[in-house]
Amino acid sequence: MIDDSEEKVIIELTNSEALVLFEFLARGSDDDSLTMADQAEQRALWNFESVLEKALAEPFLPNYKELLDQAKERVKGE
Repeated sequence: MIDDSEEKVIIELTNSEALVLFEFLARGSDDDSLTMADQAEQRALWNFESVLEKALAEPFLPNYKELLDQAKERVKGE
């Protein structure tokens, strides 16, 4: 059996997709609306949210809600 647990996986997202996913994950971790089967799933989602947060500037801008709404429209239109 090959131990590939330390290999990196590269996922490409548009900025709009990343923003929509970030909001979804942030909202889910804030209100516990996402049901986790175990602690590993929770940790993986927290880590993914953290990666997105580091990559995005929009969540820290004063017009975040407007930018998020625009991103949602772009994702829906794809």
